[in-house]
Amino acid sequence: MSNTSQASQRIQALLDENSFVEIGGLVTARATDFNMKPQDTPADGVITGYGLIDGNLVYVYSQDASVMNGSVGEMHAKKITNLYDFALKMGAPVIGLLDSAGLRLQEATDALNAFGTIYQKQALASGVIPQITAVFGNCGGGLALFAGMTDFTFMESGKAKMFVNAPNAIDGNEIGKCDTSAAAFRSEECGDVDVVADEASILGQIRQLVTMLPANNEENGSFDECTDDLNRTSTDLANCVGDTAIALSQIADNNLFFEVKSGYAKDMVTGFIKLNGTTVGAVANRTEVYDAEGNKAETFDAVLSARGCEKAAEFIAFCDAFDIPVLSLTNAKGFKASMCCEKKLSKAAAKLTYAFANATVPKVNVIIGQAFGSAYVTMNSKALGADMTFAWSTAAVGMMDAKLAAKIMYDGQGADVIDEQAKKYADLQMSAVSAAKRGYVDTIIEAQDTRKYVIGAFEMLFTKREDRPSKKHGTV
Repeated sequence: MSNTSQASQRIQALLDENSFVEIGGLVTARATDFNMKPQDTPADGVITGYGLIDGNLVYVYSQDASVMNGSVGEMHAKKITNLYDFALKMGAPVIGLLDSAGLRLQEATDALNAFGTIYQKQALASGVIPQITAVFGNCGGGLALFAGMTDFTFMESGKAKMFVNAPNAIDGNEIGKCDTSAAAFRSEECGDVDVVADEASILGQIRQLVTMLPANNEENGSFDECTDDLNRTSTDLANCVGDTAIALSQIADNNLFFEVKSGYAKDMVTGFIKLNGTTVGAVANRTEVYDAEGNKAETFDAVLSARGCEKAAEFIAFCDAFDIPVLSLTNAKGFKASMCCEKKLSKAAAKLTYAFANATVPKVNVIIGQAFGSAYVTMNSKALGADMTFAWSTAAVGMMDAKLAAKIMYDGQGADVIDEQAKKYADLQMSAVSAAKRGYVDTIIEAQDTRKYVIGAFEMLFTKREDRPSKKHGTV
């Protein structure tokens, strides 16, 4: 490796010991404008190469802030695009460790073109190989698009800054009022950061994520030997209807759940689990959040929000691109009603509906609570192409809450009549049994048996093939 900078130390900490091979270590800037000729630019501010994560081939670039602040110029970009060429030929992930002042001003249009060449390679690689970025220092202006165009973004909790416009450049704002470049804002308000942690934890979690993902879109899934009991029951699962992040960890092999975008749209859970050693993408409605001490920290209505729909739709599209099966846990009685949410809700809900309907990977839905109205249809229903639908025996499936339906149908009648009709409506139209009688639910199960049923379903669906109308791509 060309030096022992922080950039190289990050690579060493990320990869298997002694596995890194550097490419282009002697490359330096060739621009001579603005007195650049006398300046030494080791590796032109970015270390590039390949190595292994748990034996899996990956390509890595790490920006070196000690060399011209890690700024991106012509040769810096050429090294990154060359790395992408290797990764696309070999079908292996690209991991970018970002720490840069952005465009190299001294190189002017050469630097602008350099940014564009990297964007082009990222676009070509999208859906072909997994792309992961981690922001450790500055990531501003056009550099923020490097992260935005990848599949997963990690951000260091203390020093990292990511922005298109600096906080002080936004009308009516200054950094002391609202730091729009900080990890908290990017992860909780913007939703463009998947994991926030300290540097050591980020590098460890990237390693964990890589072992859960296929190397490319033609590798048929990511498999490990399962050391967990396939028929293991989870007696506490029925109590996890509220916090489905906990429910998913209980279902998963060895109780491991890798959650993404945990700080954003907390009413929707997205992440990866292993079931019988196979990676599965999970999407779940959530009404409660419990902290590490087991205390209830937040509560939500069982409704779909615009942010939650967008978060889930993007995640499902990634899973479909890389042939990762999708499991959904449904508990939704409607859509969030607020002025802010309403502005984006119809389009966001359409994107989620499209994502489920468009995905051709194996899709399994488990109705764990309420499944009412259009929200139920949107959440991976049979109508959208769910291959197998299970419902807990305690689940309710129907048009709306029985009492509300009775009030509408028997408007003006007395309370006794409404209560009586509500009970009849619930028995006839709202139970999981009534949905199963119409074929909308395949099997009614007890909550504790969920793991063995979903494992069996995905095993059965392993060879699924589904033809769709010929088209370039959808437009939703």
